[in-house]
Amino acid sequence: MSRNVLASIVIVAALILQVTVVNRLPLPGSVVPDLVLLAVVALALVNGSLRGLVAGFCAGLAADIIPPADHTIGRYALVFCLIGYLCGSVAVEMNRAPLLPFVMVAAGALAGSVLYALVGAMLGDPRARWPVVSHVLPLQVFYDIVASPFVVWAVLRLTNRAERPRDSAGLDPVPGFYRAR
Repeated sequence: MSRNVLASIVIVAALILQVTVVNRLPLPGSVVPDLVLLAVVALALVNGSLRGLVAGFCAGLAADIIPPADHTIGRYALVFCLIGYLCGSVAVEMNRAPLLPFVMVAAGALAGSVLYALVGAMLGDPRARWPVVSHVLPLQVFYDIVASPFVVWAVLRLTNRAERPRDSAGLDPVPGFYRAR
């Protein structure tokens, strides 16, 4: 399966889960984890900076137009595009440090939330004022960090499973832990 097709499937699945399940969770602070941002970071770590940039733009644009879209179109596209590029630029270091994917997801979650608030403040969004952001940002990053192992693990597993050769019966030649290259 092509990396582009797989990235599209991951983005669509993250968008569907975000809108139908995660946004309806009654979590404290009325904040939920951003699965789409986490999927973009994981895809960027697996595929590199250019594909991370493209995946971020596509995921962000889809997040901008999918209901309930209550912000300026292009805001998520800009933020996810930048986050995908930045996280993808450290993808070459991923084999050297086993905890790097989770650290990058935490950094990507923090940077994504801050960038989204900054872009909102520049566009005059009343929800992007400091009292609101200072209350929401810590919870947003915390929830993203808690959800990140599941999203990163799923993306890494799907990517490695799709790229590994299979024998003639369609079975995996060597079962085991799958890690991004």
